[in-house]
Amino acid sequence: MPSFLSCFCFKKAVVPRRKGNEDPITLASETAFTVNEVEALYDLFKKLSSSIIDDGLIHKEEFQLALFQNSRKKNLFADRVFDLFDLKHNGVIEFGEFVRSLSIFHPKASESDKISFAFKLYDLRQTGCIKREELKEMVSALLSESNLDLTDDVIESIVEKTMMEADSKGDGKIDLEEWKEYVAKHPSLIKNMTLPYLKDITVAFPSFVLNSEVND
Repeated sequence: MPSFLSCFCFKKAVVPRRKGNEDPITLASETAFTVNEVEALYDLFKKLSSSIIDDGLIHKEEFQLALFQNSRKKNLFADRVFDLFDLKHNGVIEFGEFVRSLSIFHPKASESDKISFAFKLYDLRQTGCIKREELKEMVSALLSESNLDLTDDVIESIVEKTMMEADSKGDGKIDLEEWKEYVAKHPSLIKNMTLPYLKDITVAFPSFVLNSEVND
């Protein structure tokens, strides 16, 4: 998958007190970031939130532009990541939401938070479980984004194998506990949920692609 954005250089930024911009000390106390890292993230947030509409908020089109250098490209994966970052469900990402969501990818963030985020990514209908059709939709989207043109039969075999192993209760869906057990067997599924350079933010907007492979 292409890089989300070209290189950005960060310097210490003063986060202005305005609607949606929470105090860096508060954000640092509630996330895995330090105060300096939160201030560095503000430089990136300003760049993203002014790429199309300069209003201090990241709109979906701006998020798409950061992901694909194309604000009009539609992708299920990008939509789901945007929705999970949009904690208030109001169609935009505020600075506090941006920091809290990125914190999940920090090396110091708990594994349980990473597992939960990945689960929500696949739980497209937000029903608290991953159904077979949701799994197929997301696997197809991730493969497409990785430029892997697999036949529907191959995708079906991936989904079937995953359901057989992960759906330990045999009820045709994967709940959070089953997902945790499945990830424990296949830790590569959340490997890319940890972005080492978030410990020392200096370069670029992270890539959130989750490993869609069935086997480690």
